[in-house]
Amino acid sequence: MAAQVRTGGKGSVRRKKKAIHKTTTTDDKRLQNTLKRLGVNNIPAIEEVNLFKDNGTVIHFNNPKVQASIAANTYVVSGHAETKKLQDLLPGIINQLGPDNLANLKKIAESYQPGVAPPPGGADDEDEDVPDLVDNFEANAES
Repeated sequence: MAAQVRTGGKGSVRRKKKAIHKTTTTDDKRLQNTLKRLGVNNIPAIEEVNLFKDNGTVIHFNNPKVQASIAANTYVVSGHAETKKLQDLLPGIINQLGPDNLANLKKIAESYQPGVAPPPGGADDEDEDVPDLVDNFEANAES
C-alpha cells in the first residue's frame, strides 16, 4: 500500500489518495473538440445508415446521429451499430446497392438456386409432354 501512494523515492511525502483517471470522458471530450474544429453540422431525419464491407457484411445503424463536414470530407455516424449479413437486409436494401456489390448479389443468388443450369432447348422438352389434338372440338361444340 505504501508503495502505491508514494510518488518519489524513499523519504518523500506521501500522497493523500491515488488519482483515478477517467479515460472515457476525456476521449469523448477530445472527439467532440476535434469535430467542433472541423465544423460538422447535424443532418436531421436520417432513418438508417448502412456501411457495406467487402466480405458481404453490412454495418447497420438504425436511427443514427449523423454529422457531416463537406469541406473536410468527413462524415460522423454515431449510434447503435449491428453487423448483419447482406441477405438479412436484402428486400429493403436493394436500392442502396451499387455496382461494387454486384458480386455479392450474384453469390447470394447462386446460394438460393442449386446452380444447375437448364439444359439447352429445355423449352422444347416441355412441349413434348403436351399431347396433340386428335378430335375436332369445334364440330362437337356445334352439336
